[in-house]
Amino acid sequence: MVISVVGLVVGVALLAWASDQLVVGAARIAVIRRVAPVVVGVVIVGFGTSTPEFLVSASAAASGQPEIAVGNIVGSNLVNLSLILGIGVLILPLTVGSRAVRREAPLTVAGMALFLLLVRGGLSPIEGLVLIASMVGALAIVMRRNGESDLEADVLKFAGPNHAFRVEVLRTIVGLIGTLAGAHLLLWASIDLADRAGLSEAIIGATIVAVGTSLPELVTVIQSARRGESDLILGNLLGSNLFNALAVGGVVGLVGGTPLLDAARLTKAAAAAVALGAVVWVMMSTGHRLRRAEGAILVGVYLALIPLLVG
Repeated sequence: MVISVVGLVVGVALLAWASDQLVVGAARIAVIRRVAPVVVGVVIVGFGTSTPEFLVSASAAASGQPEIAVGNIVGSNLVNLSLILGIGVLILPLTVGSRAVRREAPLTVAGMALFLLLVRGGLSPIEGLVLIASMVGALAIVMRRNGESDLEADVLKFAGPNHAFRVEVLRTIVGLIGTLAGAHLLLWASIDLADRAGLSEAIIGATIVAVGTSLPELVTVIQSARRGESDLILGNLLGSNLFNALAVGGVVGLVGGTPLLDAARLTKAAAAAVALGAVVWVMMSTGHRLRRAEGAILVGVYLALIPLLVG
């Protein structure tokens, strides 16, 4: 068991570091090549921080562990909208743009609701295709956002000073390799610990694996909060949850397609994620600000949800 615990810690640490290098490197390459800020902010940063969820869930589904795959998706979505958003708001109260309230928050809630509707009992390849198609449609909607000036400023601050193109390509490649290695190590250690402790794979996926794969979002949120990048914080977390529900869920359906043994627990967790998304949407709509008191509430919500995930 000691080896598994060490593997878990190393896997999580490697994921956090490598995925950060992957996202930063990709963002800098895009800035150097003058890619539109919306593409950098939404696709590279927002979706890029979900690379660990994508790799872990896809690997778990392909290996015949659908509970870990689905548990990672719903657990990560819960972590993002409660613990990580709460920490970000405690560091920096956020000003919420009207665009996020009108378009991005409802789109994310709708994506998680569709995932909830389809995941009961497991995701089939057909349901996976439905989720993938929905992701394409959602991406088209997100990319048609107006008023990029605030996002452009946040993207430039996130990417930092220009570096040599070759250096950033190398950073991105190393980050991708490290993320792949960390994802496989985390998955192996989690499965081994679940077997030794007699825990269901759904519990492991929704807690340990979910928190581990959500660390890139946490790193990005803390960095963005310290730099005052409100637009990037919300875009990152909302985009990550949308990507988890539709893209990662779709891939799990395509490569897995097996029934869930612990469907009731995972369905309840997915329903909680949708409800939490709606609550955050309402919070964002009240005065278009998220205050420290609301951040403390969100952190408390995550602590209250732990019994739902493990009970």
